[in-house]
Amino acid sequence: MQKVQLGQSDLHVTPICLGTMTFGEQVDEPTSHAILDRSLERGVDFIDTAEMYAVPARAETFGATETIIGNWFAKNPGARGKLVLATKVAGPSRGMPWVRESGGLTAQDIVTSCEGSLRRLKTDVIDLYQIHWPERNVPVFGQLYYEPAKERSQTSLREQLEALAGLVKQGKVRHIGLSNETPYGVHEFVRLAEEHGLPRIATVQNVYNLLSRGLENGLDETMHRLGVSLIPYSPLGFGLLTGKYDESGIDGPGTPRDARIGRYETVRKQRWGRPEAVAAARRYNALARAHGMTPTRMALAWCYTKWQVASTIIGVTTVGQLDEDLDAWGTRLSPELLAEIDRVRWEIRDPAI
Repeated sequence: MQKVQLGQSDLHVTPICLGTMTFGEQVDEPTSHAILDRSLERGVDFIDTAEMYAVPARAETFGATETIIGNWFAKNPGARGKLVLATKVAGPSRGMPWVRESGGLTAQDIVTSCEGSLRRLKTDVIDLYQIHWPERNVPVFGQLYYEPAKERSQTSLREQLEALAGLVKQGKVRHIGLSNETPYGVHEFVRLAEEHGLPRIATVQNVYNLLSRGLENGLDETMHRLGVSLIPYSPLGFGLLTGKYDESGIDGPGTPRDARIGRYETVRKQRWGRPEAVAAARRYNALARAHGMTPTRMALAWCYTKWQVASTIIGVTTVGQLDEDLDAWGTRLSPELLAEIDRVRWEIRDPAI
């Protein structure tokens, strides 16, 4: 895999990134370490985590994923230098008081969270430090509309950027990014950086898959023109695009209970649990099979080859899943299949936006 540059930074990474949000909840520490070992062995040099992980978020597992990764670094002293390490500071608590007591995201919150991540990860520097979701009110995680009346922002974007700049100046962070952002947010962070001589965002980490292509309606142009890279998450739509729920649905007696949607009711209530999302996934999965490939391979190949994408974040629970996802690299979808995919999207749009 040829490496890609992240934004205008000096970070060059593999076009596949290992996501780790299952570590510490679905995946125990020994298995997590085996996945990290195998990922590095197969040449993946980019891993992403967050202070909030494991997912689904619980007070008992807050920071667990970073701790597991830090323990792996301690066991493998040479590994840290071979990897680009990304993590995220949580936005406003969103009903998670264990993240922080304040309802916003102050400059001090950013600094405190970064220092906590550094301790858990057992490292001196974070290569890419991202704001997990905006501090201001925006439609994210399945919400459809921006509602000005719900605005409760307490910290300006400039204050947030200046806090991140302080971390960069201290050598605790190399580059910065955003997640679950909007075109406005990306434009403003770039404008403020250029106007005030502050660090420029390198990346945006947003959802992007066959069931959720909303970023193609404006955010992709913004990022392209501003030189910001997309590192998309959930390319398999929380498992819907693997085909595992095609027969059983997400809450039937045959639903795989070891999978996230089957195992956690909170996940089933989110965008991935919408009947429309399940129905749409069946359509795409049937297309894959009709063209002689697994649903997983088609969904990943679609994401891997989109011009909008720099590095795709894959999340796995076993070494076998990791190998399957990595083996999909290099698959090219025919023009005919891509046209069929777009016809389905025209009919059903984005049910898991």
